[in-house]
Amino acid sequence: MRVGVVADTHAPRFWKATPPAVAARLADVHVILHAGDVCQPSVLDELAQLAPVHVVAGNNDGPDVVAWGAPETLELDLDGLSIAMIHDSGSKDGRAARMRRRFPDADLVVFGHSHIPWDTEQDGQRLFNPGSPTDKRRQPHGTLGLLVIDDGVLVSADIIPVTP
Repeated sequence: MRVGVVADTHAPRFWKATPPAVAARLADVHVILHAGDVCQPSVLDELAQLAPVHVVAGNNDGPDVVAWGAPETLELDLDGLSIAMIHDSGSKDGRAARMRRRFPDADLVVFGHSHIPWDTEQDGQRLFNPGSPTDKRRQPHGTLGLLVIDDGVLVSADIIPVTP
């Protein structure tokens, strides 16, 4: 199973419509995870034209994004892999222990908020932030994530640049 992961799209300030580089990278995924700060539900409608979308609400998301289907946290199973999603995982100091306490059974925790790509594993739990495809802040590129899951195993987790 191929999974696209995005966060912090911040429409309409940074996301006017699905950027072509993002659409190209997500063209063959089976599902898309959005880790919050969508800001406008139209982003989710656009992404849903590419693949089914699971989303959590970010600190900049209003009732319209929540009404689209964005809870504060989400736990789901994708092809046998237990995934938890949250927008803000807190500071990097103590993050792994904090996420393990919050989501003790998750194999993978997907988060956003910082706009900083992050991919680490501690004590059998993978922590993954795709960065932002549109608001790179102090990062060299806008980024998104691509995961490959096979029968409960996270085969690969890549952070892909989508801006020059």
